[in-house]
Amino acid sequence: MRIPAHSVCTAIRDDIVSGVFERGSRLTEDQLARRYGVSRVPVREALRTLESEGFVVTRRHAGAQVAEPTDLEAADLLDMRALLEPLGAARAAQRRTEAHLKVLRGLVRLGQERAGRGQGEDLRSLGGWFHETLAQASGSPALTALLTQLRHKIAWMYAVELPERPVEAWAEHGAIVDAVARGDAERARALTALHAERSRALHRLKRPDRGRVRVSQHVVNTASARN
Repeated sequence: MRIPAHSVCTAIRDDIVSGVFERGSRLTEDQLARRYGVSRVPVREALRTLESEGFVVTRRHAGAQVAEPTDLEAADLLDMRALLEPLGAARAAQRRTEAHLKVLRGLVRLGQERAGRGQGEDLRSLGGWFHETLAQASGSPALTALLTQLRHKIAWMYAVELPERPVEAWAEHGAIVDAVARGDAERARALTALHAERSRALHRLKRPDRGRVRVSQHVVNTASARN
């Protein structure tokens, strides 16, 4: 049975973001097909998708390779997020459902608990889920897709430090949710813009280790691909 290209695309993207495939490294269809246990067809489709997203480039006579964004392009990612996340929060204030609010409030509660205990790694995951849910609450699939792609690229290009005062950072999340719950689009926009600006200082550009080869255990889950 053929595995959907989306599953292969996700696997390759994850390995690019995590640094398994270094920037500038060559990607061959045979190599990727063996790594993920699939045929070359979904690999070829996945590479086309990743090229459209900016993770892969195809050069004449050289084939596909991992893209090498410049520092300026990396800075543009943070600028775009600073514009789009506030827009998403404003839309969420207008379009959110009770289910979205329930999840957002639950994440804030967990984040505040973990921040109080100093559980940093938990906070990274919770923060990602918070912003993903806030984007989904915007009710705009196009905007949600753009923000998801931005988060992937930022994780690829930047190492993010934990805030010195995580309790205050999660208080900001809570204030955003309060504005969204009240339907106050302008306040949700303003608070999210301020939050994005403050978090910008925590981002540090990653410098790839040239020539280093990392081993991935990433295998496409064929069971989930069938569902």
